[in-house]
Amino acid sequence: MNRESENAVISRTHRVNQWRAMLRDELALLAMPGAHHKALLRQAHALHQGQVIDADELGDLLELADAALAYAVESLLDPYTDE
Repeated sequence: MNRESENAVISRTHRVNQWRAMLRDELALLAMPGAHHKALLRQAHALHQGQVIDADELGDLLELADAALAYAVESLLDPYTDE
């Protein structure tokens, strides 16, 4: 693997990891579920449009974003869910 390919893989991994870090930000998710979900969707589509991820990976990220939104809504509607 040449240096340019290594850098591309590192960049791709870094960008996807940034998205995953945003996904795991529970404080932001619970503070503003709709806005956080929209940001996750925008970033996932930007990764796909920038050819960082393929269509299958985009589908996976969108499903994770939707699951995070569902979790936030359920948590906010039922504050005793964690008990």
